[in-house]
Amino acid sequence: MTTSYDVVVIGGGPGGYEAAIRAAQLGMSVACIERRLGKDGKPALGGTCLNVGCIPSKALLDSSHRYEETQKHLAVHGIDVQGVSLDVPRMIARKDQVVSQLTGGIAQLFKGHGVTWLQGQGKLLAGRRVLWTSLDGQEQTLDAGQVILATGSEPVRIPVAQVDGQYIVDSTGALDFQEVPARLGIIGAGVIGLELGSVWRRLGAQVVILEAQPEFLPMLDKQIGKETLKLLTKQGLDVRLKARVTGAKLDGQQVVVSYEDAEGAKTESFDRLIVAVGRRPVTEGLLAADSGVELDERRFVHVDSQCRTSVPGVFAIGDLVRGPMLAHKAMEEGVMAAEVIAGHATQVNYDTIIGVIYTHPEVAWVGMSEEQARAQGLQVKVGSFSFAVNGRALASHDAQGLAKFIVDESSDRILGLHVLGPQAGDLVHQAMIAMEFGASIEDLQLMTFAHPTLSEVIHEAALSVDGRAIHAVQKRRK
Repeated sequence: MTTSYDVVVIGGGPGGYEAAIRAAQLGMSVACIERRLGKDGKPALGGTCLNVGCIPSKALLDSSHRYEETQKHLAVHGIDVQGVSLDVPRMIARKDQVVSQLTGGIAQLFKGHGVTWLQGQGKLLAGRRVLWTSLDGQEQTLDAGQVILATGSEPVRIPVAQVDGQYIVDSTGALDFQEVPARLGIIGAGVIGLELGSVWRRLGAQVVILEAQPEFLPMLDKQIGKETLKLLTKQGLDVRLKARVTGAKLDGQQVVVSYEDAEGAKTESFDRLIVAVGRRPVTEGLLAADSGVELDERRFVHVDSQCRTSVPGVFAIGDLVRGPMLAHKAMEEGVMAAEVIAGHATQVNYDTIIGVIYTHPEVAWVGMSEEQARAQGLQVKVGSFSFAVNGRALASHDAQGLAKFIVDESSDRILGLHVLGPQAGDLVHQAMIAMEFGASIEDLQLMTFAHPTLSEVIHEAALSVDGRAIHAVQKRRK
């Protein structure tokens, strides 16, 4: 028996579920195929982000930050606390409850919008047909007017450090430790490595991060990257650059890691090792040989600016395609694909996709770094301002970091903003909105920002571009 839908979405992560809901809102019959099982063994929507990525990691980041604040930083407020104890299983259980609440919420949204949730595996066949294999192994062919591929990504595995799920784990396993490792090793100083390292460092682990690349967070403005490394090192993260791991083996209950740096071959022993060297698109089993969909050399699906693949009527979004592997990027692409199918003129502005690292302080950026702008031959002016003299930050005892604008000299247009500081992930949106509307830095300079707020740092950084910051001594440009 063949069932027909206007749209079939393969993948129920952030991009897939938003694509399905938006298509349903636009009056189309929609089915979403998702194979994931939750930690409880039951079918779960939400993909990596809600189940084993963005949401659970942020829950643990928040819990661990509160624990460290209670242990070490309340005395400055006149609050003395004694007898603080840590219950890791309860912390993990809270994380799981947050995940369950959100994934269950998506199921309710599907029900409310009339989206059919097909639990199991989806494979694209020729002619925009989709083979659905249910969780119990039953197969059914679906006729789809349009197909959206949204199967996301998975952790990259490396042969020198084979994941065993107990002592050597990937990012998923690192969310479920039942006790704090005395010594924790992490391969990879990217976003995932730094966030997971921050969680377990705050809870008491000695954390060593081994990064093969010579530069720390190369996507950041260099000034911001340098300050970020300085602060994380001060907190206790031992980040070692130019450290190429050559092997990892279990010796009793210790993981012995071999690596090479500028000084030669070295070894370190850890109670647990996290492999966080990046992610790759999930395409295995997704495409029949005659589906017609083209992949590039890294197995990303080739798409145009509106996420159309090489096959008419087939779209691909999120981590399957070019660009940063970010949930919010996938969400916008999912909505765009649904609207394009409905005949709407819509586009994602990839120049204003925000990046955030949820360490403390947070790091966030939008647009170009100073180095990227100059590499393109642009004449730029920059301005920065520190949280150290911001009234709200000082009142909150959270005054580390700075904000930095990059502005085109000739047009006065904002090219980028990089923020290291409290609530950076929220503050950076002010520049994103300005950039979306083509605002100049003068537009921000002329706006009134509430006092006292952290947002004043953004205002002062904008003023600083032209030497006009009030709470800093600088040479005025105009």
